[in-house]
Amino acid sequence: MARLSGKIAIVTGGARGIGRHYSQALAAEGARVVIADVADGKDLAAEIAGRHGAAAALSIKFDVTDEQAFKDLVAQTVERFGQIDVLVNNAAYYSTLKPRNFDEWDIDTWDRVMAVNVRGSYLMVRHVAPHMIARKSGKIINIASGAAYKGVPRMLPYVTSKGAILAFTRSLSRELGAHGIAVNSLSPGYILSDTGLENSVHVEEERVPVRNSRAFKRDAYPEDLLGTLVFLASNDSDFITGQSIVVDGGAVNN
Repeated sequence: MARLSGKIAIVTGGARGIGRHYSQALAAEGARVVIADVADGKDLAAEIAGRHGAAAALSIKFDVTDEQAFKDLVAQTVERFGQIDVLVNNAAYYSTLKPRNFDEWDIDTWDRVMAVNVRGSYLMVRHVAPHMIARKSGKIINIASGAAYKGVPRMLPYVTSKGAILAFTRSLSRELGAHGIAVNSLSPGYILSDTGLENSVHVEEERVPVRNSRAFKRDAYPEDLLGTLVFLASNDSDFITGQSIVVDGGAVNN
């Protein structure tokens, strides 16, 4: 039997980039996946349905800065599938950010990074958790970043936001543990995804230095994250909570 058979999973930012791979991996393990993204995920949902059955995926247009969108997303998911078992808080503002010195970030950009990366994750949990609490089970996977451990320079708002996600995960796990809900973080290193490769500035500044910092001297791709994601979503991780698993080829030793 597939490891996530019968599970319902929401993946924010699940239509493009690494999120697309997350959606595909969860579906391949038997989950029915709600692809929540500001980008159109209908083609991906159709692709997943073609591989895993007509009910395997649902695409919902979703703006992570609009609280009403969270309410609508959760309501549509419960109406369609009846429950929510897994939440992957993946939506983030990163790929279009241009690295710059600490004193060159404008306040509007700083606030948008925090709104998408931190407030968005909080609001998602705020509206999903009551359904998990009612069933006394659930898996929340917050996507953090190895950058928060390494203190990557010239990306201060992004690194700060991902450090907040690590703290958010630890604190939330204490509150939701009594309800049987596991809350963990997956912290990728620098990943060569399609959206990442679209931004040549990130590739030029990060690719070689990051590769050289790793124990495994190679580039990392979305596929490198999927085993850990499925593990955290499955029953195999039922006694793990409040943790962050760094998947970066050994660049971070903590």
